[in-house]
Amino acid sequence: MAFLWILSCLAFAGAAYGCGTPAIPPVITGYSRIVNGEEAVPHSWPWQVSLQDYTGFHFCGGSLVNENWVVTAAHCNVRTSHRVILGEHDRSSNAEDIQVMKIGKVFKHPNYNGYTINNDILLIKLASPAQMNMRVSPVCVAESGDNFPGGMKCVTSGWGLTHHNAPDTPALLQQAALPLLTNDQCRRYWGSKITNLMICAGASGASSCMGDSGGPLVCQKAGAWTLVGIVSWGSGTCTPTMPGVYARVTELRAWMDQIIAAN
Repeated sequence: MAFLWILSCLAFAGAAYGCGTPAIPPVITGYSRIVNGEEAVPHSWPWQVSLQDYTGFHFCGGSLVNENWVVTAAHCNVRTSHRVILGEHDRSSNAEDIQVMKIGKVFKHPNYNGYTINNDILLIKLASPAQMNMRVSPVCVAESGDNFPGGMKCVTSGWGLTHHNAPDTPALLQQAALPLLTNDQCRRYWGSKITNLMICAGASGASSCMGDSGGPLVCQKAGAWTLVGIVSWGSGTCTPTMPGVYARVTELRAWMDQIIAAN
């Protein structure tokens, strides 16, 4: 009996930090660079990372996919001299129990194109494994065959500008609930710039903005938050009536698996 109890405790410990299930649940009132978003419940998006340079300047977001790997956007131009910050909510606080991780290797998608912004994905291998806890746990990653239909409500998070000409990025992690668009709907706004390697969300009064780049667009799949998009590009003024464009994870999952398996 005791042995069974130990097994069930171990199973629960694993489940506690399984992918896509935050120990601290998010609260999304809108379910409404983040414009017209809201502050997130602290540590309720435990896969959210801040990518910072040696001065502590936050330049992009990212998502923890397992203890060794973070995914972000290729256009963030991550270097091994940068740092990955895990478990952060308030970037102005020194009291948070954050993990400052060194970067071991960087893998930019070989077909990333800075003009079309196709294949806007980059994988970071951490120099040492992240410690999973109530504030740090991975997101699930959409599979190649998954379908996330237009109209589905999803959430993006980040420390990006809350207004396109704001003087600085916010200290507190922001979130915004956004509907997905079909690519046909998105082309009504962006035309032929939208390829099958992209997925759009928003045009509903909220938007990602500068500084959110590389961060997550997550949707619920069987109750678990799943990475469907990576903040890629959008309106230069972050206008909330234009959809944001995200790298489409279902189309990039095979490349992710290949890189992680080989390294």
